[in-house]
Amino acid sequence: MNTSPPTARRATVTTDPLPPPRFAFETATWKEVGYLLLNLPMVIVGFVYVVTMLSVGLGLAVTVIGLPLLAAGLAGCRLLGKVERARARDLLGVRVEEPTPLPRGRMGFLRWLWAALKDPVGWRHALYFAARLPWGIVTFVITLTSLFVAWPILPFLSRGMTTVDRAMVRGLLQPSDELERRIAELESDRGVVVDTAAADLRRIERDLHDGAQARLVALAMDLGLAKEKLLEDPEAAAKMVGDAHGEVKIALQELRDLARGIHPAILTDRGLDAALSSVATRCTVPVSVTVDLRARPAEAIEGIAYFTVSELLQNVSKHSRARSASVDVWRADDRLMIQVRDDGQGGADTSGGTGMAGLAERLGSVDGLFVVNSPVGGPTVVTAELPWRDRDFRKTAQPRR
Repeated sequence: MNTSPPTARRATVTTDPLPPPRFAFETATWKEVGYLLLNLPMVIVGFVYVVTMLSVGLGLAVTVIGLPLLAAGLAGCRLLGKVERARARDLLGVRVEEPTPLPRGRMGFLRWLWAALKDPVGWRHALYFAARLPWGIVTFVITLTSLFVAWPILPFLSRGMTTVDRAMVRGLLQPSDELERRIAELESDRGVVVDTAAADLRRIERDLHDGAQARLVALAMDLGLAKEKLLEDPEAAAKMVGDAHGEVKIALQELRDLARGIHPAILTDRGLDAALSSVATRCTVPVSVTVDLRARPAEAIEGIAYFTVSELLQNVSKHSRARSASVDVWRADDRLMIQVRDDGQGGADTSGGTGMAGLAERLGSVDGLFVVNSPVGGPTVVTAELPWRDRDFRKTAQPRR
C-alpha cells in the first residue's frame, strides 16, 4: 500500500500583462460627451457676444449708431444659432428647421432696421446664449469629472444632460410655430412672383420693340416718303399710302395680340367660359370646354386660371400629338378647380421644357397646386387648384345719382 502523499499539481502562472482598460461606450455616447465638453467654450462665446451686443446697442440707442448696432447684433445672434443647430445636428442628432430669414430686397434701410429690431428669432437666440452660461459650466464640470473619476456612470449622465440640451435647442433655436414656416414659404413665393412679373415685362418690352414699334417706325418713314412724292409722282405716292394702310392693319393686329397676352378683353367682359372657349378655338386639336361656375372669382385668380389653360393647350398643340382634348373648370368649396386632358403620347412632367415648371411655380405663389399625371403613352391629365376669392364688385359699382 502506497502511503506516499499524492503529487501536487503545479498551477500554471502567466506573466503576460493585462490589457489596458477600454471605454466600451457607443459612438452616440462619445458624441454626447463631446457635445457636453464643447458647451463651455460655446456658451462663453455666445454669452460674451450677447452681453456686449446688448450693452453697446442699448447704451448707444440715443445716438445714430446705437439701434443699427443692436440690429446687426441680433443678426449675428442668428449666425451663432445656426452654428449651434449644426452642432446639435451632428453630435446629438437633433434636426430642426432653419428659421425664417430676414426680409431682403429693396425695402429701404429704415424698414430693414425695424424688421431686424423686432425680429423674434434674433431675440430668442440671444436668450438662448444668455441663459445657457450656468448650464454650460455645470455640464462641462460634471462631464470632465466623470470622464476621469466615475466614468462607468458617464453614459447615463451624458444622456440625461443632453436631453436637457435637446429641449433647449428645440425650444429656442427652431421656428416657433407654423406661422414662421409659412412666412418663409411666402417669402420664397413672393420672389417667384417678382421674377415672373419681371420676365413678363421684359417679354412685353421685347415684343413692342421688335414688333409693333419697329413696324410703326417703318410706317412713319414710308408716309414721309409718300408725302415727298405726293406732288412729283401722285401714283407712286398713292401706292405707298396703300402699302402703309396695310402695315397699319398688321400693326393693329400685333397690338391686339400683345394686349390679349397681357389680359384679354373677352375675359374681362364675359368671364372664363367665353375666354376659354376662345382659347380652345386656337388649339390645333378639337377641345371641349365645360365651365361650371355660378359666380366669377377675383380678377387675379381668373387671370391665372385663363393663362394656365392657355399655356396647357399650347403644350397640347405643340407636344402631345393628341387627337382631342378637354377643359373642365368648376368650384369645390373654397378652391377653383381646373383639369385639362388630352389623349396624346404622354410623358409630360414639371422638369421638362414645356413650361410646366413655370406653371407650377406661378400657382404655388398664390397658394395653389399643380399636379401632372402623364404616363408614357398617355393620356395626360393636368389638375390645377387655385384659392377661390370672391370678386370685389365695389370697384365697378356705379355711384348713385
